[in-house]
Amino acid sequence: MKTIISHVVSQGDVTYIPSSKQEGGQLAKCIIRLKEFGGGKFGNEYVCTMFGNLALCKFYEDDLVVASLRFQVHEVNSSLYQEVVANDVIKINKV
Repeated sequence: MKTIISHVVSQGDVTYIPSSKQEGGQLAKCIIRLKEFGGGKFGNEYVCTMFGNLALCKFYEDDLVVASLRFQVHEVNSSLYQEVVANDVIKINKV
């Protein structure tokens, strides 16, 4: 797990995926793109998936946030895929 301070680059639309663990059988899912604070033009960027109530939160371009990220690797048909899940994203109020 990694915690970063970042700017929101963009956020996608909320979609719903089937889930037997959720009431109603569906789980909200949303993609958010974050760029680490202080990295300048070539700073680290992350494309993250948000799930559940967090996916329903709306963040706007250039919002300054603190994000807790979890990195996972999945293997499908002998191919490896990296997934970044945003466990928590909290907006930092600008003064």
